[in-house]
Amino acid sequence: MNVSRRQFLWRLLPLIAVMTFVLTGCGDETLSALKPKGPVAHEQLFLMGLSLAVMIFVFVVVMAIYIYVLVRFRKRKGQEGIPKQVEGNHVLEIVWTVIPIILLIIIAIPSVTATFNQARDLKNDKDAIHIKVTGHQFWWQFEYPDYGIVTAQDLVIPVGKKVAFELTSADVNHSFWIPSLGGKLDTNPGMTNTFYLQADEPNVYKGECAELCGASHALMYFKVNAVSQADFDQWVNKMKAPPAVVPASAQKGEQLFKENCMSCHSVGVNGLSFGPNLNGFASREKIAGILEHNDENLKKWLSDPQGVKPGNKMVLSNKLTPEQVDELVKYLDTLK
Repeated sequence: MNVSRRQFLWRLLPLIAVMTFVLTGCGDETLSALKPKGPVAHEQLFLMGLSLAVMIFVFVVVMAIYIYVLVRFRKRKGQEGIPKQVEGNHVLEIVWTVIPIILLIIIAIPSVTATFNQARDLKNDKDAIHIKVTGHQFWWQFEYPDYGIVTAQDLVIPVGKKVAFELTSADVNHSFWIPSLGGKLDTNPGMTNTFYLQADEPNVYKGECAELCGASHALMYFKVNAVSQADFDQWVNKMKAPPAVVPASAQKGEQLFKENCMSCHSVGVNGLSFGPNLNGFASREKIAGILEHNDENLKKWLSDPQGVKPGNKMVLSNKLTPEQVDELVKYLDTLK
């Protein structure tokens, strides 16, 4: 490596270091494990900080000893031959054996305690909110068995209450993750995993799939709306209310929906279906989890779902004309 190239690299390193620190401040605070908004996330962040502190301590001590040895035992001017060899120091051997054990204990005790605490199965806890989560390619289904509600993509939970999750998958392995509220847990076909989370502050938190599961894995987002108990009860009542009478202007779209979409989707309160339950669809902020909710994006989704979310399993019974798409949009806009 020539001198000019070496100098260029040395000048580039500080710039990379500065950019690294700047970029660590980027991102969405509702999608960050470093800004916890619940007791589970707080406990996990504490464990990360504790482990990091121990590692930094070990690094500093080792580097200090390393530098001391380099300076103290460097070759002196005029020194010839091999220096006097010193072997065996029982005190030092005991010290550098005991200290790592102590450090491991410092990490292990809170880690094991937190692991068992967060692995509690609250399935029979009457004070918890119970939600069954099913991962699909590439969307999430949320079932509230205590309330007889099934919905998709938008998860609504009350603030300050433990939420007991039962996780499974309808197809391949997925991973359910709400960074601001706690760590991720896999959803596997044919089995159920359980854990709990809790939100301390009202907010809209973002979740995603953390397991590579197909072409649109990176687009498998969902939203967690943490609200007050009163707002949660109000949402439950709205979701359980009978569907509103479809206005005459949207009845043609309703018929198109029955002919083309009912084989996969349901609109009822507790209807489980192959595709997302569309109860309250018009009130959701996102279409397919990624598009801003407006009529133009809805038309785009209905006209070319594979172009929006490659690999998804949405297949219309018949190819819709632009006029039919317009009518279908009118109907879907009534599902509030």
